[in-house]
Amino acid sequence: MAGHSKWANIKRRKEAQDAKRGKIFTRLLREVTIAARIGGGDPDGNPRLRSAVQDCKDNNVPNDNIARAVKKGTGDLEGSEYLELSYEGYAPGGVAVLVDTMTDNKNRTVSEVRHIFSKHGGNLGENGSVSYLFDQRGYFVFDPGSMSEEEFMELALELEVEDIATDRGALEMFTDPSRYIEVKEALAERDHKPAEAQLAKIPSTWVPVGPDTAPKVMRLLEAIEELDDVQYVWSNFEEPAEIAEAQAG
Repeated sequence: MAGHSKWANIKRRKEAQDAKRGKIFTRLLREVTIAARIGGGDPDGNPRLRSAVQDCKDNNVPNDNIARAVKKGTGDLEGSEYLELSYEGYAPGGVAVLVDTMTDNKNRTVSEVRHIFSKHGGNLGENGSVSYLFDQRGYFVFDPGSMSEEEFMELALELEVEDIATDRGALEMFTDPSRYIEVKEALAERDHKPAEAQLAKIPSTWVPVGPDTAPKVMRLLEAIEELDDVQYVWSNFEEPAEIAEAQAG
């Protein structure tokens, strides 16, 4: 979600993530471990774990790795004790940034996050400084070539989602967080595979920045995403159209 949710941005970000397969595996497996620790190791009785395991399978994480991550969460295998922590701050241009992490060393993580903000012209804020600008929602986005807008709207009505968007070059669905897993599984039953599906933190407003500031914001967001302890980076950065089109094309 680093940038406005246009299909060009989504596609470019997915291509960049695919080049960092090891990072993706680590992020997904940490989620499995946390989910198993909180709700137990049975996916049938633990919706968060069921969703995390399915995300792993969708990204071709080996089954042995998934099984080990579950056992680490349940305590059947020794492993690091991860904490879920969030950090908040601002990028250049007044762009709000929310960073979700899973870490076994809080001091290391906050030091690294603070360093990136400072290095790239931003600043790390206090808890609550930007989180009020974001709402957690189930988020599903589809390749605009996968179905027509009419088919998409029929699907959204059938699934009774909260909201949709078709005006940003992508087909997007939004749900209440409590229905995220239900809708995700309903899509799978209908053989509809989203390009992205996640419990996302959606900004209530977007902050447009000029072409001179945009690269600075992008460098900060990308540098944070590179940190080992970072799971997700959310922002209300609206990328200038000319930059998005140039990088996508």
